[in-house]
Amino acid sequence: MVTAEAQAVTAVTLAPQLSSYLYMAHPTWYTSVDGDPHFIISVPQKEDAICFNINENPGAVLNLINDPVTGITVNGELIGDKRANTDAKIQNTYFGKLGIANKHLDLKLTVTPEKITIQNGNEKTGFTWLDSVTLQQEGLTLIINRKKNLVLSMGTGASFVIVLHEVWKKHPLHQDFLGLYTLESDKLSEQTHGLLGQFFHPIDFTILEVHPGSDPKKPDATMIIKNKELTVTRGWQKDYRRGPKQGVDIPCWFVHNNGAGLIDGVHTDYIVPSLF
Repeated sequence: MVTAEAQAVTAVTLAPQLSSYLYMAHPTWYTSVDGDPHFIISVPQKEDAICFNINENPGAVLNLINDPVTGITVNGELIGDKRANTDAKIQNTYFGKLGIANKHLDLKLTVTPEKITIQNGNEKTGFTWLDSVTLQQEGLTLIINRKKNLVLSMGTGASFVIVLHEVWKKHPLHQDFLGLYTLESDKLSEQTHGLLGQFFHPIDFTILEVHPGSDPKKPDATMIIKNKELTVTRGWQKDYRRGPKQGVDIPCWFVHNNGAGLIDGVHTDYIVPSLF
């Protein structure tokens, strides 16, 4: 396991180091959201992870990270499949647009599966996923790895990896979508919150009474966390940080019902009116 100290990179030296940082052989500890919003929360001291899904309607914007001290916020807008599955109680949703802002630097980055737009004050710069770019300007480092992912660092805060998931254009249901991975979250303040941000602080849990569940490959258990008892299921989620076609299975304890009992409040508390 690579230590957190060894992973640390500064914004100044980000460009040459981050490409190797992204492609290390072993998955490193981080928090992320990808797929049908699958949230993965690393718990390094346990060498384990907790995961949960958020089921919400397409068009909803969720606050993922909000740090009032560094001024960094990350929001994500959900999209659905091309047409609703009438047989399913819960519709598939994914992040189709991400908005990352640093209000102290007056910087906004909007990412969709089609394009990447940077707004710096009144100046706008646009790229597509067909570009290969390394951009460094005051308070911002952006690396676009063509048709794969982008790496972003704003100011002295955390770095983010956004993964592009492209599906077959003629697929009857699915659309292209995005995944978000947070690196160096310890550079954000203790006041950081949001569906992901609240887990940048150390979290502890205890697992009791592991027993067979409805799926023989996925046992159930009781998790003691935040002085609550939750029923959880052992499963796994994919880590696509190395690329959309290079998913690594991350074992985790799955918390049901939109993370109820794990997240602060309820998931609808995190719905915000717009991307910025």
